[in-house]
Amino acid sequence: NEDMQRSFIGKRYGLVGSYVHPRPVDNYGVSHVYSLPYQFEYFLDLNNSFQGGMFDKVRYLTMTDAYPFEYTIFKLISEDFPNLNQLHICNYEPQKAKRYWPTLIVFPHLIVLNLVGAHVDYAEQFLLDKSIHLPCLLELYIQYKALIIVTNNFIDNEARVVCAKLKSLRIEEPFVRPKSFDPYFPLL
Repeated sequence: NEDMQRSFIGKRYGLVGSYVHPRPVDNYGVSHVYSLPYQFEYFLDLNNSFQGGMFDKVRYLTMTDAYPFEYTIFKLISEDFPNLNQLHICNYEPQKAKRYWPTLIVFPHLIVLNLVGAHVDYAEQFLLDKSIHLPCLLELYIQYKALIIVTNNFIDNEARVVCAKLKSLRIEEPFVRPKSFDPYFPLL
């Protein structure tokens, strides 16, 4: 990683940051190189190899990895992307550390959360308001099956706190609304 960053010294690019994401399964790696300070509103394909840095201009972040995202990476993102308002998680791997942590992670400006390509563990982590707090969330993209599990078929009060504030819910597959659905999402 340091060698990659040094290769830009003396060139017209200026200061750069980078991280390398190795894939031991096929002995293949992907490197992410970006200019510093980071001036863009989008940061795409962040993965578990991310080392951190300040990305205060980023508003839209996509996270993609074949390894599960755990509490520590979300803590790092909440600190390093302070103005994040859209988060898209693509990871079908279940989390290994499913306990709730003592320090609450807050995403103070997050208004859109896309979990369509994510394991149900991420829906539990973001919607149960135990380890992650989303005070401004307005729009949720999610699979219906994950929503049923997390809300316990729209009767669990833990997820209701977050879901009651939603103004938009996007579910790709068709479904029939049970009676408990409308009271669970009063602003839809």
